[in-house]
Amino acid sequence: MTDHALSVVRAGALTTVQDLGRPGHAHLGVPRSGALDPPAAALANRLAGNPADAAVLETTLNGCTVRPRSTVTVAATGAPCRVTVDGRPAAWGAPVRVPAGALLDVGPAVSGVRTYLAVSGGVAVEPVLGSRSTDLLSGLGPPPLTDGAVLPLGGPAGLHARVDVAPQPAPPTELVLRVMLGPRDDWFSPEAVRVFTSRPYRVSPASNRIGLRTEGPVLDRAVTRELPSEGMVLGAIQVPPDGRPVVFLADHPTTGGYPVIAVVRASDLPAAAQAPPGTPIRFVPVRRR
Repeated sequence: MTDHALSVVRAGALTTVQDLGRPGHAHLGVPRSGALDPPAAALANRLAGNPADAAVLETTLNGCTVRPRSTVTVAATGAPCRVTVDGRPAAWGAPVRVPAGALLDVGPAVSGVRTYLAVSGGVAVEPVLGSRSTDLLSGLGPPPLTDGAVLPLGGPAGLHARVDVAPQPAPPTELVLRVMLGPRDDWFSPEAVRVFTSRPYRVSPASNRIGLRTEGPVLDRAVTRELPSEGMVLGAIQVPPDGRPVVFLADHPTTGGYPVIAVVRASDLPAAAQAPPGTPIRFVPVRRR
């Protein structure tokens, strides 16, 4: 019997298993989780011949190295990087056939932050609440990859895409996030709201899958009393006591006690997943549709 599995040779700084996430469990305190850059993960799956809900590997900054135990088709998307098979250059953003036992290296991101590696059949770890995603906040799902780990793979579901290289958006040199003000923008002074929507911020190195932290002007509150915990949504911009906005990403807490000044449009969040520390950020207010 063929051994459908991946052996992890180099786990990288932070490599996790991600799929479409586990929505619908916020009432249990469970975040949605899932790939931070869903379009990149979906493209990787299409290129590898997988269904959209197949689990992929999400690497952070310096990639990972794996060895398949059977011949597979793989595709790397998201943050551009050097891909090699047994030391020989292979395509990024295109289907690549990797023989059983070959060493597949997904190198450091040339730009951007997160690269997605899809493998034919998908990563077949045991699902939790309907998802195979690693959730760094709650600890649900498989743990982040470690050297020597073995990941089971599913059986190939279809033919891989017939393309040379698939077009993908470049990681942002400036992160423009369209936001809808509220629900607690009235907890901030009019000057603070003006600063928030007109002054530049930068991505903080303290950012992670839970939230994109910012560096820049401090936002002064007009209301200083305690706020009872409220439900939090994906893209909510919470302002903690230090006055610097935090954009909640896929592993965000489901409740919070700091005021939310605005919410980012969901379609702008994939770019946030690829913005490295130091990237300029602009928050642009838009009307509710």
